[in-house]
Amino acid sequence: MTLNLIYFARLKDTFGRGGETLDSGAASVAELLAELAARGGVWADELGTGRVFRVAVNQTMASRDTALSAGDEVAIFPPVTGG
Repeated sequence: MTLNLIYFARLKDTFGRGGETLDSGAASVAELLAELAARGGVWADELGTGRVFRVAVNQTMASRDTALSAGDEVAIFPPVTGG
């Protein structure tokens, strides 16, 4: 299925792109993150165990067990603070 991925803040800078369209077999957010981390290098560094980031599916905050469907927009971003 096709997913529309968007990366924000340090992830956008580290991955060298603001987003991508990905043909994926991931059924959940956890499976998608594992698929991306399996690319190795900075992908594994940023999305691996112990790293802090948030995920939204179709502009709604999501957990690792959130199901994915074809055409979903998945945003991955580090937590932000404001002042």
